[in-house]
Amino acid sequence: MIESLLIANRGEIARRIIRTARRLGIRTIAVHSDVDETMAFVREADEAFLIGPAPARDSYLRQDRILDAARKSGAEAIHPGYGFLSENAEFAEAVLAEGLVWVGAPPAAIRAMGLKDAAKQRMIAAGVPVTPGYLGADQDPERLQHEADLIGYPVLIKAVAGGGGKGMRRVDRADEFAAALTACQREAASSFGDARVLIEKYILSPRHIEVQVFGDTLGNVVHLFERDCSLQRRHQKVIEEAPAPGMDAATREAVCQAAVKAARAVDYVGAGTIEFIADASEGLRADRIWFMEMNTRLQVEHPVTEAITGQDLVEWQLRIASGEALPMRQDQLSIHGWAMEARLYAENPANVFLPSIGRLDHLRLPGALRIDSGVEQGDEVSPYYDPMLAKLISHGSSRREAARKLGEAAGKVEVWPVRSNAGFLARMLGHPDFLAGAVDTGFIERHADALVGSGEPGEQVLQAAAATLLPRKSPDVWTALPGFRLNAERDHDVFIEVGNKPYRVRMQDRQPDVRAENGVLFLDGDAWAIGVPRAGQGGHGQGAGDGAIMAPMPGMVIAVSVAEGDLIRRGQPLIVIEAMKMEQVLHAPFDGKVTELKVAKGSQVVEGSLLVRIEGES
Repeated sequence: MIESLLIANRGEIARRIIRTARRLGIRTIAVHSDVDETMAFVREADEAFLIGPAPARDSYLRQDRILDAARKSGAEAIHPGYGFLSENAEFAEAVLAEGLVWVGAPPAAIRAMGLKDAAKQRMIAAGVPVTPGYLGADQDPERLQHEADLIGYPVLIKAVAGGGGKGMRRVDRADEFAAALTACQREAASSFGDARVLIEKYILSPRHIEVQVFGDTLGNVVHLFERDCSLQRRHQKVIEEAPAPGMDAATREAVCQAAVKAARAVDYVGAGTIEFIADASEGLRADRIWFMEMNTRLQVEHPVTEAITGQDLVEWQLRIASGEALPMRQDQLSIHGWAMEARLYAENPANVFLPSIGRLDHLRLPGALRIDSGVEQGDEVSPYYDPMLAKLISHGSSRREAARKLGEAAGKVEVWPVRSNAGFLARMLGHPDFLAGAVDTGFIERHADALVGSGEPGEQVLQAAAATLLPRKSPDVWTALPGFRLNAERDHDVFIEVGNKPYRVRMQDRQPDVRAENGVLFLDGDAWAIGVPRAGQGGHGQGAGDGAIMAPMPGMVIAVSVAEGDLIRRGQPLIVIEAMKMEQVLHAPFDGKVTELKVAKGSQVVEGSLLVRIEGES
C-alpha cells in the first residue's frame, strides 16, 4: 500500500480522499489556492501547500506547481479526484515520469476515451452500440449543417473534447443550426481549448444510464452495476440514483456487460464510468441503449454505488494503484436496496439558477444521512469554482423509502445569505411523477413551474413568517402588529415583510412548525428574510422595468453587442456575462435607445451593478 498521497483537487472530493486515506494509514498532502487556505480539506490534511491564486488556471491546473509540491512533501502518489486534471493524459504522464504513482486511468485510456468522436469509433470496433450521428473530421460549418440535415432534427451538437454539458446544444430546426454551432464552438474553445464538435441524433425520451467499472493491473475488469442520472438541468446532473428505475435483470446484464467490454477495449485500470443514452419511450430495452462516452475518473455520484454495494470506491482506487488485485470478483458483488444523491448547489432557482456567492453565515445540514461536503459555516463560496456545497446521500430498502429520506433531508437544509437549491430538490423528490419513476432528461424542464416556483412567498411561508414575527416588538405597532381598537374585538391581520416586500396576512389559528433565526425563516429547504415594515418605508430599487439592466451574477463580460445611442428592439441580445464557465445572455426588455453603457468586453462585474440603461420609445 502506498504510504503518502497528494490530492490534486479541492472541496468535498479532497476531503473524502483524505478521510479514506487516513483510515488506511496513508499520510495526506493537500494543495490549495490562496482563497482556499482556510477550507476544511486543507485543515484536515497532514500537510498543505499553497500553489497559486484563486483562478484554477493559476493554481489547480498548474501541473508544475502540483508536481513541485509532491517533490517537497515526499509524496509517493497523486490522486486527481474529479474535474481539473483528473482526465489530463499529459499530467498523468508527467506524474509517472516523476516516479510517482498515478491514482487514475492509464494515459493511453484517457486519450482513447477523451475525444468523443474517437471514443465512439473505438466502441463501434469493439461491438458496443453507439448513438447514430456524425463523427467526421471535416468541421466546415456547411458540412456540419449538411450532416445534421441528413440525421434529421432534433440533433445534439457536442464538443468533441467536452464534458459536464459544456459546448452542447440541442437544435430543433435547420434554421437554428448555424447560431447553435457558433455558440457551441465558442464555449468548447473556452472550456477545453478545442472547438471541434460532433453531431448526434437527439433522443426525444432520453434516460441517462451509466455503469461503474473498475479494472486492475492484472487484467481483471468488473462492473458495480448501473446508476440513473437522468434528472439534469442544462446537462448537469442534479439527482442520481442506483439502481436505475425500470431496469430488468436481462437489460441490466446486457448494459453492464457492454460497459465491461468498453473498458476492456482500452485496457482500463482504476475507476471509470461508461455512460449510455437510452430511448425510454417504450421503457428500458437493451436494443435502445447506446454508448455515449466514458469518464476516465471517479464520478461525483459514486456514493450511490457505494451505498448499494457496500464498497468504498476510493479505497478500491488506492488499492489498485498500489498494485493489488480488485478487492472483489464479479460474482461477489450484488445490489442491496436503493440509493439516491442530491447535489446541493449555491444557486438561486428563482433567478434562473444563477450561482450565488458570498459568506456562509448560516449553514445547517441534516445529520440523518450521509453528507459529503467541502464547506462549513463561515466559509466563502467563491466565483472561481463549481458552486456545489454538498452531496446529500440516502439509502433505503426501496426507491420510495430512499426518496422520502432524501426529500426530508433536503427540506431541513438551512443556508443563508447564500442562496441554495434545497427547496427545489425537496419539491422534486416529492413530485408524483418522480416517485412513480417517470423520469427522463426533460423532467425538470417539463415541471419547472412546480419545482422552481415564482420566487414569491406562498401562503404557508406568509403564515410561518407572521407566526414567527408576532411576538416581536415593532417600531410601529399601529401598522406592523395585530390591529388594536378600543371597545372592539382584536383582529388577526398583521403587516410583515418577506423578501423585503410588504404583505398583509390574515393569521390562522393553526400555525406551522418552522425555524427562524436572526431575521431569516427556514421552511422546506427555502430561506426567506423576514421582518416588520417601518412606517414610510419606500420601494426596492431599480430593475429592467425602468430600463436599468443590472448584472444578475458576478462574472466577466465576454460580449457586448450594442453601443451608446443604438436603437434596439425588445428581446435583442445586449451583453453576455460568464461566471463559473456558464454564459448568461441579457436581452432588451423593450424597444428603445441605449442611453448608458457602463461595461466593455473583458469587464469584471459584481452582482447588482448597472451594465446598460435603455430609454423606451415615446
